[in-house]
Amino acid sequence: MALRPGGGGVQTYAREILKEIALQVDGSVKLSAAIQSDAVAEIPSSLSAIERPVVAGARRAAWAMVPIAGSALYHSLDVDLPIRQAGVTVSTFHDMSVFDVPWAFSKFRAAGERQLLSRALRKADVLIAVSDFTAERIKSFSGRAAVVTPLAPAPWAVVPTPTAVADVRVRLNLPEKFVLQVGTIEPRKDVALVAEACSELSIPFVLAGSGSRGPSAPRSAIGLGYVATEDLPALYSAATVVAYASHYEGFGLPPLEAMACGSAVVASAVGGLPDFAGEAAILVKTHDKNSWVRALRSAIDDPECNLALRTAAPQVASRLTWARTAELTVGAYRSAGLSV
Repeated sequence: MALRPGGGGVQTYAREILKEIALQVDGSVKLSAAIQSDAVAEIPSSLSAIERPVVAGARRAAWAMVPIAGSALYHSLDVDLPIRQAGVTVSTFHDMSVFDVPWAFSKFRAAGERQLLSRALRKADVLIAVSDFTAERIKSFSGRAAVVTPLAPAPWAVVPTPTAVADVRVRLNLPEKFVLQVGTIEPRKDVALVAEACSELSIPFVLAGSGSRGPSAPRSAIGLGYVATEDLPALYSAATVVAYASHYEGFGLPPLEAMACGSAVVASAVGGLPDFAGEAAILVKTHDKNSWVRALRSAIDDPECNLALRTAAPQVASRLTWARTAELTVGAYRSAGLSV
């Protein structure tokens, strides 16, 4: 139900895990996916689509409560489990943010999602977490262990050609040097902190994605609005630095995808980022302007540092694959006694 046409984040996970699981399970096993009708083309042809209406918010959550008859296994790719679902139930947790940082959500959304997560923590036979950090938060809240299945970059996240970078620079009218952040502007992503650090360093700050031209965007930022997925690798590569000053991350997929595109990444040392970034990104442990100015300055003003980050990033990102994510997921199914 969470999968939407062309979406990122959780939707990247749903799209890619379904593709890989279809390749790894026994061919005699029938696979189906409960999916909104406009996203059927997103799933492999080997899966049977159980079509649902195109809905959002509370209505989507309500449809996710409808059980699937006759299934030996039900895996919710985004926490919520159907009521009285037969068979083994598995639930993937992407983060525990509605418990850890409830101030980042409306009261209504936080309360509703806490109920969904709490129910899945109690009811699911197998819990899956996308990072060691999220598994630790699950253990802290519920006392239960989770199988960790790290995420991987989306297939589009590759190092672009110099021609593609030059083309995007011209079409998007990009500055010669700039710091970039891509993604929806929301409270967990502290774009104001990056904007302040960029002003201190006298370098343009460019935002791309939902809200990047809206009232929540810093006045000093250059807002690009929506940028097509096919242009993201070149945009990432064109940036002098890609920055993510996050208060909270369950995993940290956008920084990983930027690394896969050959970016010099500076990000907060939160969530799953310390697990995979290694020496291929600069991780900022203190959430204040001075710390961010120092981190950004080292990546902007030191050509050797910038090149080292750009060189190492794709190599580190390539270690994480959706095939491995699926392998660990299928292993979790088998640990629950299923022959798949």
